[in-house]
Amino acid sequence: QVQLVESGGGLVQTGDSLRLSCSASGRAYVMGWFRQAPGKEREFVAAIRSSGNVTNYANSVKGRFTISIDNAKNTVTLQMTSMRPEDTAIYYCAGAAMTRMSSSFPNPSIYKYWGQGTPVTVSS
Repeated sequence: QVQLVESGGGLVQTGDSLRLSCSASGRAYVMGWFRQAPGKEREFVAAIRSSGNVTNYANSVKGRFTISIDNAKNTVTLQMTSMRPEDTAIYYCAGAAMTRMSSSFPNPSIYKYWGQGTPVTVSS
């Protein structure tokens, strides 16, 4: 089993930037980020193929968030900029044990491994 550990969450103001990191104990073919706000369903944020050549972003974060991967360190990073109060949520790292097409990245069912989450709060 691959264990995932998120870090970097915190409290920021509207318009600020924040970087989240996810360290994996092993390799995953697709690494992604999901988020869940209290009382709301889990939603897809961004994902990247382990090769780093293919990404998929939710429309709500496109142009503001950037996902990247460092396979040598088994680490995936989510760089968040121009943050808004609606970005407030618990952010979860996820990993897929099999290769997938980018069109399937938003589907949480493809991910076998999940982290415990790191909280992000954006104040107005």
